[in-house]
Amino acid sequence: MKSAKLNLFDLTMIVIGLVIGMGIFRTSSDSAREALTPAVFFTAWFAGGLIALCGALTYAEIGSRYPVIGGYYKIFAYAYHPSIAFGINCIILISNASSLSGVALIGSEYISQVIFETSPPNYVKAFIAMGAIVVFYGINLMGLRMSSKTQNVLMLIKIAMIMLLISALFFPSIHKPVTESIAIATEYTWTEYIKSFGLALIAVSFTYGGYQQTINFGGEVKNPQKILPRGIIIGIVVIILLYLTVNFAYYKVIGFEELKVSKGIAAIVAERMFGPTGRIIFSVLLFFAVLAYVNVLLLSNPRVMYAMSLDNILPAAFRKKDEKKDVLTVSLTVFAAICIIVLFFADTFDKILRFTIFLDCIGMAFSAATIFILRRRTKHLDNTGIYKMKLYPLLPLIFIAAYTFVAISIAIDDYRTALTGLAVLAGFVIIYFVSRRSTGRTV
Repeated sequence: MKSAKLNLFDLTMIVIGLVIGMGIFRTSSDSAREALTPAVFFTAWFAGGLIALCGALTYAEIGSRYPVIGGYYKIFAYAYHPSIAFGINCIILISNASSLSGVALIGSEYISQVIFETSPPNYVKAFIAMGAIVVFYGINLMGLRMSSKTQNVLMLIKIAMIMLLISALFFPSIHKPVTESIAIATEYTWTEYIKSFGLALIAVSFTYGGYQQTINFGGEVKNPQKILPRGIIIGIVVIILLYLTVNFAYYKVIGFEELKVSKGIAAIVAERMFGPTGRIIFSVLLFFAVLAYVNVLLLSNPRVMYAMSLDNILPAAFRKKDEKKDVLTVSLTVFAAICIIVLFFADTFDKILRFTIFLDCIGMAFSAATIFILRRRTKHLDNTGIYKMKLYPLLPLIFIAAYTFVAISIAIDDYRTALTGLAVLAGFVIIYFVSRRSTGRTV
């Protein structure tokens, strides 16, 4: 019996669920700090959505032309050299670990407001984030997992919090007076505007992540040529509207200049709506939602490492499994350790954000570029019912150019982060060749 195919509504909801995460409760502050004006700020959020749309449609066609299971490695290996495939797949895992660490740090910033009277030092917040990771590492190691019902409840809490933030727009009494929210008019050059826009896109890119999973939907959708683009476009448009509306709520309630320097921005809005008690409740609920995200990534990423080991991409040790508890002991331990190491060396969200997005820029640009190779090698699939995007090659070119622009913006503003990211990629490529030579075969 054939499995049920996704219809338009199913696909739209999946796209929205994949993209809307915990970032919107924190990254607006980072983006505002880099934006010279409110116009740059809101333009970055709108542009980020359009970039995500180009990427989602590109990945959907890649998945239709070359269905993949267990990560991007096979697509990379097919389009490029296996050493590049190994290196990029590994930095994607490092990026996922960094993303988990960053989100855990968001949760620690919110719960710190409840635990401490004043904001604690960065290392204290980092230790709280580490503690959350260690706790859920132990829970997963014992084979205990959050039920799908628990995860769904926490997802509903997250959606409710987003709607609560939006509802602040209907409470004009808590809005920042216009005279206080307008910065002193300053003349900026085009170079300064472009630099500001690129840096503002860093946090925006983090918040729009997740759409790349459309690479897995090619064979799961009814009438993909029509349903895939419609579902993706509707989903991304809804997300753009939600993100712009939430950011407008931050802008109206907190004010643009205060938004640049505020921590726990969502809790600030809750406090101005419901008082100190509202802030505490919101912070605690957000922390629980963060824990759910941490749990999901600790559960899913070790499975990618396990799949890579089965393909002899990673050493056989990553296949070690506790059959009784259904736990990938080595993969889980290594992934959790990477998360802790990231927090040890980057104890602020800003540092983690830049490192994560720089790695993402490499992975996104390389993975999207495979569409040019796949189109040439899989011409025989044209007119067979697979999804084939319109406006090719414009959409993938826009996507690749956007992520290249963000990577360059990071490199110019913080060359150490860029060099670290490139060194990590080069290190994995070297490991590939060393391993290949020592075993006498392809890893």
